[in-house]
Amino acid sequence: MNDALSILSARLIAHRFIARTDPLARRALVDEDFRRSLELRLNEVGLTLLENPYAEHIAVGLQQDMEAFVFGEGEAWLSNNMSLPRDAIALLIVLWSLIILPKRERQVSRAEIEREGQADMFGAAKPLAQGEDVSVGVPEDALFADFREKLGGKTRMNANLGQLARLGFIERRNKMVHEGPLLDLMLDYSVLAPRIIEGALAEVLKRRATEPAVQ
Repeated sequence: MNDALSILSARLIAHRFIARTDPLARRALVDEDFRRSLELRLNEVGLTLLENPYAEHIAVGLQQDMEAFVFGEGEAWLSNNMSLPRDAIALLIVLWSLIILPKRERQVSRAEIEREGQADMFGAAKPLAQGEDVSVGVPEDALFADFREKLGGKTRMNANLGQLARLGFIERRNKMVHEGPLLDLMLDYSVLAPRIIEGALAEVLKRRATEPAVQ
């Protein structure tokens, strides 16, 4: 077990994230003893395992009580520890709202439909739907049209999209913005979702959802 723990810990630290289909990642998700040992190993160096059943990857992050020691004291790091400018953070929240919120709704709805149609009440639970089957991309042209006036213009948004892609939050393919490995792991759904759904961005997203898709 020690070799497997060392390998997985080192890979998580070096690569930041690993697909949950990876054999060692899958072992951490299904083997309680292995997961507990992994979490203890990471906790010893101030890290914590980031995982949720809706995400396609697992990752590592800092324990909350380690943040001040790593990022310094004061308030500069509280809203941003990746050197992202304010408009990039705003763009990240917009993309999370446009990609993760609908994705989560699709995943939950499909899981409920499958449970209702499950003949064997003791059958093994199916894994949640993942990938492009539930995580739909956002057209870059629509993103620029909707938000460029608020987020610094097309040139600035394009630069920030590049930075978010390099950090692993998003992927850009054929003028579409898709979910990256860290988008559903690094932002806390339980905290962020209510603020967005009930907040100022809700009306913008609602209006955009009723408009025809840009081809």
